[in-house]
Amino acid sequence: MSTLTIDHVVTSGTFSLDGGTWDVDNNVWIVGDDSECIVIDPAHNPEAIREAVGDRTVKAILLTHGHDDHISSAGAFRELVNAPIHLHQDDWMLWKAVFPDADPDVAIADGDEFTVAGATLKAIHTPGHSPGSVSLHLASEDTLFSGDTLFQGGPGATGRSYSDFPTILESIRTRLLSLPEETVVRTGHGDSTSIGAEKPHLDEWIARGH
Repeated sequence: MSTLTIDHVVTSGTFSLDGGTWDVDNNVWIVGDDSECIVIDPAHNPEAIREAVGDRTVKAILLTHGHDDHISSAGAFRELVNAPIHLHQDDWMLWKAVFPDADPDVAIADGDEFTVAGATLKAIHTPGHSPGSVSLHLASEDTLFSGDTLFQGGPGATGRSYSDFPTILESIRTRLLSLPEETVVRTGHGDSTSIGAEKPHLDEWIARGH
């Protein structure tokens, strides 16, 4: 039986919202074994991600949320690997801003499970950074793919449209910080962290307001 692996590709591009554009580096996560995988947030560079996938079958493309840096290359990647795109319904309005003539294939719901290489990813609805943000818990590997909900040093940004700081705090406090402290948090941007490393700082985040 093949061993489950978590591969990581960093891609570079831009993020645009509310009339502004910023340069960003995104983490793309590939979970699977030698024969099949799931790709999380295939940002910016479909060909590089396709190369990292190799000849494996892509069972699903999971989008943690609908901001354009995370989704704008998803359509092209879908065509390259012929896999369905999953995105929470509450972020389809963000998708429509990028792809007005095409929908995601499947709406992610809280609690949905995705099986790959004998392991299971469970969707946790964690709104705040965007209404339809989800985190993906891979319990067998003590791993959480947090998208832009939780980073090393605190919550994701909530200063732009469709985002809300009290909401993201509640998502993190009730849905993520309750996970085992040894859980590795693999983020949408930047370095990974852990639930145990971030949990003691909740009151600091509340006090600073972001």
